[in-house]
Amino acid sequence: MPICLDFSRGIMVNEDFIYKKQEWKPGNMLYPVPAVMVTVADKKGRDNIITVAWTGTVCTNPPMVYISVRPERFSYHMIVESGEFVINLTTRNLAYATDYCGVKSGRAIDKFASLKLTRQKASIVTPPLIGESPVNLECKVTQCIELGSHHMFLAEVVAVHASEAYMDHKGKFHLEQAEPMVYSHGVYCGLKGILGTFGYSVKKKKR
Repeated sequence: MPICLDFSRGIMVNEDFIYKKQEWKPGNMLYPVPAVMVTVADKKGRDNIITVAWTGTVCTNPPMVYISVRPERFSYHMIVESGEFVINLTTRNLAYATDYCGVKSGRAIDKFASLKLTRQKASIVTPPLIGESPVNLECKVTQCIELGSHHMFLAEVVAVHASEAYMDHKGKFHLEQAEPMVYSHGVYCGLKGILGTFGYSVKKKKR
């Protein structure tokens, strides 16, 4: 029985099963993906934070991104109403907040206050930046595509903010030093291992 060591996880892998695949029904298994906190605001100035994993780059010039949101989410109407949002990249230190903002609705709570996050004024759009995030992308919606369970908002990036804490003396930005985080099939992962599982921020501790 051929055995090899998977150095990335420090475990033994049975090579006999590497090429033995199970066929599953169609679904989203494109992992890992970014887990970002998206800030939104309505015309009355009320803001909220929503965690989004269905997001990515769609164009370099002009710089464009997308986020996909379920229409029943509290933040959905804010994006439709304002046509703006901010993508805030997440890190190891923001893992708990990222999960919390994905499982708690903003209808009855102020997530900034609950998580002691810092609101920072954006340069162009109305939604605030999250101060603790190393990179913030101000975005203006150009199109909303109703796909099914999710509606995809295509948006142009109109401003980028990068924390000077991760810049060297030559002005080069080192995002890896912020320990960015990704989401993979229900698990939040850092570059050096698992940080938590979906819903862990509100899961009751066993006595």
